[in-house]
Amino acid sequence: MRGSKLLASLGAAVLCLHFAASAGWLDAAKAQLRPVMAPAAVSEAPDDAAPSPVPSPAATASPAATASAAATAVATTISGGLKLKNETAYDLSVPELLQAGPSIRLERGKPQILIIHTHSSEAYAPAGLDRYENADSNRTEDKRYSVIRVGDELTDILEQSGLTVLHDREIYDYPSYSGSYARSGAAVEQYLKDNPSIRVVIDLHRDALAAGDVVYKTMAEEAGVCASQVMLLCGTDESGLEHPHWRENLKLALYLQNAVSAAHPTLMRPVEVVPERYNQQLSTGSLLVEVGSSGNTLQEALAGVRLFGDAAGPALAKLIE
Repeated sequence: MRGSKLLASLGAAVLCLHFAASAGWLDAAKAQLRPVMAPAAVSEAPDDAAPSPVPSPAATASPAATASAAATAVATTISGGLKLKNETAYDLSVPELLQAGPSIRLERGKPQILIIHTHSSEAYAPAGLDRYENADSNRTEDKRYSVIRVGDELTDILEQSGLTVLHDREIYDYPSYSGSYARSGAAVEQYLKDNPSIRVVIDLHRDALAAGDVVYKTMAEEAGVCASQVMLLCGTDESGLEHPHWRENLKLALYLQNAVSAAHPTLMRPVEVVPERYNQQLSTGSLLVEVGSSGNTLQEALAGVRLFGDAAGPALAKLIE
C-alpha cells in the first residue's frame, strides 16, 4: 500500500467454505466496511513530506497473536468496474477518457514494461504454508511471501501475452520506510534511462483496510476462485507539484480497467485518483497497482493478480506496434 499498513490473518480455504455457507454474512461485512471506505489519509507523501511512522518489521508475532488477527478479518467485495474514486477537485469524465484511449505504444522486441515495488516488504496474512517472520506488521524481507512474489507472478503472466517485462525485485522500504518513494523513483529513472523503450511502469503494492480492531480483506466474487480484488491508483498535480501529463496515466488505467472488468466483473475496485504524484510524473504509462489487502492471504493475492494479468496482458499487447 502507498501508506502504513495494519495487521490481518485468514486462510483461503476457510474463506471459500465460508462463502459457500453464508452469503448473508458477506452482506453484513460489506455494510461494516462502508465507514472505512472514505478517502484515506496518505501517510507517505512521496515528494515533499515526511511519512508517518509504521510498525517496525523487526518485531514478530506469537502464534496466539496471529490466531487472534485471523478471527477479526472480515471479507468484503467493493463494487468497482468503470468507476472513479475521485479524491481531487478535477471534473473527470470516464466515457471521454475511455474514448480517447491510452497514448502510449509499445515497441516490439524491446523492454516495454517495468514492475517495481516502492513498499517491497509488504506481505499478506500468514496462512497454510505461507508463513514468515514479522507477522505482526505484515511485512517481510523474504521475497517468497511479499508483494515481490506477486510481482513475479504478474511478470510471468504478462510475458505469456508476448510482452517484454523487467521486474525490479529490490527492497526500497527497509530498513528505512521513510524515503522509499525517493529511492524507488531514482531506480525508475535509471531504468528509463537504460531502457528508453519502457512505456509502462507498474508500482505494485498491497493495500490495507481497517476500522478499529477489524481488518478487511477484499474478495472478488468470481466463480471457482478465491481471489483478492485489485485497484489501480493514479496521481495528479493537485498537490502543486509538476505532473503535466497525469491524464495520460489515467487513460491507461481506464483502458486496463475496462478490459479486466469485461473479463472479471468483480475483480477491480474503482480507479482511485489522488492529489499526490507517487513518482508517476516519470512516465506517461505509470500506474500504482494495489493487489489485495493485509487481510488477504498470499494465495488470494496471487489468484487476483493472475485474473488481472490474464485480461490486462492481451490489452497491453494490442498497444505493440
